[in-house]
Amino acid sequence: MTVYLDTSVILRVLFRESNPTPDWGRWAAAYASRLWHTEGLRVVDRMRLNGAINDRQVAQLRREFDRVHRGLHIVSVSERVLARAGDALPTVVGTLDAIHLATALCLRDTTEIDAFLTHDTQLGTAAAAMGFVVHGL
Repeated sequence: MTVYLDTSVILRVLFRESNPTPDWGRWAAAYASRLWHTEGLRVVDRMRLNGAINDRQVAQLRREFDRVHRGLHIVSVSERVLARAGDALPTVVGTLDAIHLATALCLRDTTEIDAFLTHDTQLGTAAAAMGFVVHGL
């Protein structure tokens, strides 16, 4: 199975939150936008600043982020992706989610994507409207 992962799927696993997707790690290939790593590190930094995690936990999470990142096929946030993200979409999505969706759409031009993994309802709805099989909602 070949999947596209959005940031919510990775964070749920790394933060050991409840109900991670059962598809985690059951893929032959997993793709993600380069955006996921930046989004994830921003979450870690906000949690540190809010006192939710300490420096030791930050260091551990950064190591885990890097380990996951190395195991994924990372898709650059290219001009093509950004242009596609700016096009009209069939449902409401925010900017970062539009970049994730545009990344998967551009990837789908050359790679068969069996599932779009997300825990974000709005993004999942948009992905389904664009013809992706969505898991994680």
